[in-house]
Amino acid sequence: MSVVDLAIHPKAVLTRAGSQKGRAFPIVIVGHVDHGKSTLVGRLLHDTDSLPDGKLEQLKAVSAKRGLEFEWSFLLDALQVERDQGITVDTTQIWFTTAQRRYVIIDAPGHKEFLKNMVTGAAQADAAILVVDAAQGLAEQTRRHAYLLHLLGIRQVAVAINKIDLIGHDEARFAAVAESVRGYLADIGIEVSALVPVSARAGDNIAVHSPATAWYRGPTLLGALDAFAPRALPVDQPLRLPVQDLYRFDDRRIVVGRIESGRLKVGDRLRFAPLGREATVASLESWRGDGAVPVPRDEALAGESVAFTLDEEVFVERGALASNPDHRPRDANRITARLFWLDREPLKRGDRATLKIGTAEREAEVEAITETLDVENLDVATDHTQVERNGVAQVVLRTRRPVALDLHDIQARTGRGVLIRGPQIAGGLVIEAADRIAHDIVAVDSSVTAADRARLNGHRGGVLWLTGLSGAGKSTLAMATQRALFAQGRQVAVLDGDNLRHGLNRDLGFTENDRTENVRRLAEVARLMADTGLIVIVSAISPLAAQRAAAQQIIGVDFHEIYVHADLAVCESRDPKGLYKRARSGELAAFTGISAPYEAPQAARLVIDTTRHSAADASEILLDYATRSFAT
Repeated sequence: MSVVDLAIHPKAVLTRAGSQKGRAFPIVIVGHVDHGKSTLVGRLLHDTDSLPDGKLEQLKAVSAKRGLEFEWSFLLDALQVERDQGITVDTTQIWFTTAQRRYVIIDAPGHKEFLKNMVTGAAQADAAILVVDAAQGLAEQTRRHAYLLHLLGIRQVAVAINKIDLIGHDEARFAAVAESVRGYLADIGIEVSALVPVSARAGDNIAVHSPATAWYRGPTLLGALDAFAPRALPVDQPLRLPVQDLYRFDDRRIVVGRIESGRLKVGDRLRFAPLGREATVASLESWRGDGAVPVPRDEALAGESVAFTLDEEVFVERGALASNPDHRPRDANRITARLFWLDREPLKRGDRATLKIGTAEREAEVEAITETLDVENLDVATDHTQVERNGVAQVVLRTRRPVALDLHDIQARTGRGVLIRGPQIAGGLVIEAADRIAHDIVAVDSSVTAADRARLNGHRGGVLWLTGLSGAGKSTLAMATQRALFAQGRQVAVLDGDNLRHGLNRDLGFTENDRTENVRRLAEVARLMADTGLIVIVSAISPLAAQRAAAQQIIGVDFHEIYVHADLAVCESRDPKGLYKRARSGELAAFTGISAPYEAPQAARLVIDTTRHSAADASEILLDYATRSFAT
């Protein structure tokens, strides 16, 4: 997205190249229409002395001449008029400065187009201000904006409960609104850093505490902003460099792009996905327009745009993703993504759109809409056939050509993208799972149908996917239930995650990518076994929700997620394999529950609490569920 910086601070003039020293802290301001976003921005500019000289007096005079009461939102309106008149001002980025640091507001508040602005711009923000009307409380659009913050990975959020003066600075009303906002944000995974009662119109608690809210003991809004931590540039993550373009210069072939993560050095071996071509960085190029000789350099870091040459002319094109060969991205043509849909026309199964990830663009078809989310109450539905405007959904996309990408939980910058219809962005998405399917391979239908097998076996095939912490009792429960089903004459098998690591998955370690691949292979094998009519009990920690969602995509409707629940303390006290003790001593790195996360299922088909049920009772519960679920 092309952005022209708005030079409105008289003491901090910027050029179009952004030459001011020091990185400004990027924030985004979100909230329902008419809850006061524009007024708040105007007030922030005034209270931080960030307005051009004479601008405030000029607007007050114009308002008085027209018989209007002055509004702080007029500041943004005036800047928009200036832009429309051809002056080099663009309100896409607005700057202000506190005593601690400079800030830049990305995508100044708008109305109809603001959600699109968030998808294209707010992903670059380090933090957000969520504006909520003190009288109206949480509104539907507020919830949508908050969920977009979650979707884009923005976790530092301050809430400005605005128009506190219009409710008489009522402490009880503020507390009620604050509690509802805090609760909703917690439900979607955002921990609020501060909830501040403000009046953008009067300036209450913006820069200084207001005597009208003597009951409030928290920080001012600017104090809450100054408490935010800058996002660390991902220089220590694996290299990801989307290729922007290629140029010929003095018989040299120059590759250009922006380093999204990691670092690039002369002599580095690069792999260009998805074609897999490799070459070595011969030089990092630089030019200066003032006639001075550029200083050569050997290294560039995340956040920098670079130009470099290679030691050989391998085929590289725009859209390729450069990485180190040992830490490569995924090459995928089947992608499961969490989508926020923006287009007026609903998104339906079978629709086609352009998928853009980084600089790569691919034509994509909507293979499935697996679930939709009601942002109002966070209810999940699995029977929807389309996604309406401003809807959130999980979708499966299929492309003819593979595209290089990462899972959002692992590499956020190369794990998100947009869908484009015509010239417009129609939706934003983050990638939850991805794999590669060969289009020139045609599946062969079995000569024995699933119905034939069900008639012979007396039951349908399917998968019981047991997930939970190590020590929760998954393997014990799986084996006991297998024995009970077998005694009933059922065709049943157990796939234990640990057992498969001795054979099929012995080449995998315990990195995030390897664990995801481990789950994928388990799911593929389970699906094949279920297709032959077996009841397959999978026992695998499968710690991340995205991994289990990918397994569900592979297996389909016969996937049954079973949460075998036991608290961490209980599991650690059991420690049947001694793994927790080794993890606590530092012998095991990235151990689930200790040094790696476990995401408990939010909508499991069945929850079995092994701290309340004996092994026999737990097996009886699962046995009853399996008998009912796979009955013919």
